[in-house]
Amino acid sequence: MEREFVPVRIAVLTISDSRTETDDVSGRTLQERLLSAGHILAAKQVVTDNIYRIRAVISQWIDDENIDVVITTGGTGLTGRDGTPEAVSVLFDKEITGFGELFRQISYDAIRTSTIQSRAIAGVANSTFIFCLPGSPGACRTGWDDILHDQLDIRHRPCNFVELLPRLREK
Repeated sequence: MEREFVPVRIAVLTISDSRTETDDVSGRTLQERLLSAGHILAAKQVVTDNIYRIRAVISQWIDDENIDVVITTGGTGLTGRDGTPEAVSVLFDKEITGFGELFRQISYDAIRTSTIQSRAIAGVANSTFIFCLPGSPGACRTGWDDILHDQLDIRHRPCNFVELLPRLREK
């Protein structure tokens, strides 16, 4: 039985000390892809790579019942300013460990061993899915095209994240 598409309300957060809304190619890449897939852009923002600013924005978004999913881009590397995993992971009620593993496995085909420098992570916080991708447009394409596009489509079989959304508030 074919299911009818269910649009998901997605917020996109770009984490960068150098990008602005004007030149945010990675955030725009995610925005274009989610909109062309039929989803709703619930919010979009650029924030500096500061764990408290990142955490503040995401905390507001996971408290907003009009946001189902948060996708971040940037801050997942190894330099001193890369703090997205540290900012976000403390908010998780549950971690989706397979996301980062799968992202790195898929990325290996394109960037070989350089994928080991990615600390892509995902989890659920206050009934909201959060996916943290690296900051390059290529990483955003990989994350969306090869993982999130299908997992955020209720028609994807055998299972997907969308069918779990109503059940995330179960206790």
